[in-house]
Amino acid sequence: MAQMHHETLLIHPAPGTATEDGIRCLVLNRPEVMNAMNTQMFVDLRNALHELAFDDGLRVLIITGAGERAFSAGGDLKQRDGMTDGQWRRQHQLAEEVLLAVKDFPQPVIAAVEGHAHGGGCELALMCDYIVASRAAVFSLPELRRGIMPGGGGIQNLARAIGARRAKKLLFTARRFSAEEAAEWGMVTDLAEPGTALAAAVADARDIVLAAPMATHYAKLAASRGGEIDFHSGYMLDIAAYNVLVSSADRLEGVKAFNEKRPPRWSGL
Repeated sequence: MAQMHHETLLIHPAPGTATEDGIRCLVLNRPEVMNAMNTQMFVDLRNALHELAFDDGLRVLIITGAGERAFSAGGDLKQRDGMTDGQWRRQHQLAEEVLLAVKDFPQPVIAAVEGHAHGGGCELALMCDYIVASRAAVFSLPELRRGIMPGGGGIQNLARAIGARRAKKLLFTARRFSAEEAAEWGMVTDLAEPGTALAAAVADARDIVLAAPMATHYAKLAASRGGEIDFHSGYMLDIAAYNVLVSSADRLEGVKAFNEKRPPRWSGL
């Protein structure tokens, strides 16, 4: 799958990579409105994520925004102005499907954030496995000042990332916070110079694809789900996944390649 086209998205191999490298970029492509997410973008994202999840050649997905001005300003409030309750809820159902598809994506998902990431844009970044952000990036969850609250997992993800007390302060005050603050608190994993967040994410992705695909998938599953339950239940999940990998062709190949002092040739089986 070399390149996919949707009305509000760009999907292509990451810069400097080939299709066979398995590193894809999903670009929110409405730069004229700071990549604000309207109904069409939610439809496009839902469809694209479904297609990408079944792309056997994909190893890492990087989500970013077109241009350096914004990752995403969140929901398109101009479109939402005048919506009925039913229309609002139907659109939000699409958003929920998209955000959970990101969280549950079978392979690693990295957010590469330049510029502004507010509201739903911040929530989308938080749904990714981790965030690489430009030092100039700015985040916020301003929904309480719009008469609503974050509905895209932002409350749960932020509280888990930085602690409930700090998260509540940011929610109550709707204060914007910098990428450097977010990194200090544990929300942002890596900082990059302005204009280089995507390049930094691609560099990480090149390291990720050196690992076995099935092992990466199960490690993501265990880390994501295990962190939401008690230790012993989480450890049982680890061991269940571990025992699946014991019987895999890639486990045999990994050991053989190590002993033969050569790069492994993963089959994904």
